[in-house]
Amino acid sequence: MHSSKFFLSTLKEAPADAEIASQQLMLRAGLIKRVAAGVYTWMPLGLRVLKKVEAIVREEMDRAGALELLMPAVQPAELWQESGRWEKYGPELLRFKDRHQRDFVIGPTHEEVITDVVRREIRSYRQLPVHFYQIQSKFRDEIRPRFGVMRGREFIMKDGYSFHAGFHDLEREYGKMHETYSHIFTRLGLAFRAVAADTGSIGGAGSHEFHVIAETGEDDIAYCPDSDYAANVELAEALAPATPRPAPAASLEKVATPGKNACADAADFLGIPLARLVKTIAIMPEDGALTLLLLRADHTLNEIKAGKIAGLAGFRFASEAEIEARLGALPGSIGPVGVDRQKVRVIADRSVSALSDFACGANTTGFHLTGVNFGRDCPEPELADLRNVVPGDPSPDGKGRLALCRGIEVGHIFQLRTTYAQALGCCYLDESGQNQVMEMGCYGIGISRIVGAAIEQGHDEKGIVFPAAIAPFQVAIVPLGYHRNEKVKAEAEHLYDELRAVGVDVLLDDRDLRPGSMFADMDLIGIPHRIVVGERGLRDGTLEYKGRRDAEALTFPATEARQFLAARLRQD
Repeated sequence: MHSSKFFLSTLKEAPADAEIASQQLMLRAGLIKRVAAGVYTWMPLGLRVLKKVEAIVREEMDRAGALELLMPAVQPAELWQESGRWEKYGPELLRFKDRHQRDFVIGPTHEEVITDVVRREIRSYRQLPVHFYQIQSKFRDEIRPRFGVMRGREFIMKDGYSFHAGFHDLEREYGKMHETYSHIFTRLGLAFRAVAADTGSIGGAGSHEFHVIAETGEDDIAYCPDSDYAANVELAEALAPATPRPAPAASLEKVATPGKNACADAADFLGIPLARLVKTIAIMPEDGALTLLLLRADHTLNEIKAGKIAGLAGFRFASEAEIEARLGALPGSIGPVGVDRQKVRVIADRSVSALSDFACGANTTGFHLTGVNFGRDCPEPELADLRNVVPGDPSPDGKGRLALCRGIEVGHIFQLRTTYAQALGCCYLDESGQNQVMEMGCYGIGISRIVGAAIEQGHDEKGIVFPAAIAPFQVAIVPLGYHRNEKVKAEAEHLYDELRAVGVDVLLDDRDLRPGSMFADMDLIGIPHRIVVGERGLRDGTLEYKGRRDAEALTFPATEARQFLAARLRQD
């Protein structure tokens, strides 16, 4: 491709409202153009990257035996009402009426549609298993779209759905998809981790997320450097302390702590480390019975874990008025001592259960208790895993200590089990002629999000550093004086033809610009390999080469260009 016949539209500065590196660089490089909040046009350069991502995903899905189809973006409300998600999904589901006043949605996902297809087409166990997938635009009406394609409203996704005659076969396919996704992200050239995850609003049983490792990631990932263990912090188990609780050694004392409502202030005033102070979080479950959650003050509450405790699903945080009415004190001064356990449920994190002689609120505004011990000063609480893990915690697999990193979720696989099949009556006849509900799996990859994640992982002060597999072009030829020197032009065109003949995806920058501008653009758009053709080099029979990640350029014989570049491409 010649630049003069292509469309390059680069900017020296990113728009002021571009928040993160990928958004800034995609706009500067002309990969995307903003249409509305969270809605973008993919320009020719960006589309080349997008299509390369799609091609790798499609090849690996086809290799795994999945069958591609294409479902409609517009879906009838009846299917969502039948599954129960019409009410549950929330305002992200874009609803509208057609001219006949019938309700429809713009699909954010396609569980309902594919389940409807399968329940109509498949009758017997002999037709199972089956796995369908598509690559298609989705729409989720984000309340605050941001970060460019990382959290847009319209996005491109690969979503796949498998149907099975039993759970064991679902587990087999789930394992195959875990392996397939690992192949996909490896081929894309991304540093990633597969992590155990919460199933969230999709529902079902087990799930794994695939995260591109990047400091700007929105998700915290807990992993063990000494093993394969990795999990989203929402799901990572915080193990109980291995050492038993020490015997009480201090007497209970009530201490005035005026104005010390924050944990750090109270601990500092009492002269104790945060780990010796127990903070009390008051919540209101759906049944309206006040519940107190106890955590060490140096730990943070994991709301996902808390919501999975029996009786706490759908809880909210208690208001200041509710706390004062039931405990007689304001938040910051509450604790488990003296609480009527017939009226108030008390649940402590495992780490709290190992404490003795700790401090907590006294249930009197402006006072704390020190020297508190369970069993002596208040009844033993219920125990649960309530907190987020921290670096240095024991790994749940017993093979080392946990570390934390940031990740960008680009893929998610679920064992949906019978969540949607049961709701929509998706059944088959087994070998004995009995009607059985199908088991179902769901497998998603954020195609457009991968492009943003790759840039978050790979960029520098000059611009994008794309993995070779998805760069818009493999090689850039930059001729110095293309329009003024026939020898330079002829050599550049000869090299261009030679590389194209052996299947290299090459861009010849034949624009009449200063060399610095051309170099800057090639660096900005992230082409992995650059060859400079110049008059001075040709006099010496050489060309100049610089890899996008290289600090310095080097020269090589012009007669060996094809072999030289082939060796470099093999290293990608």
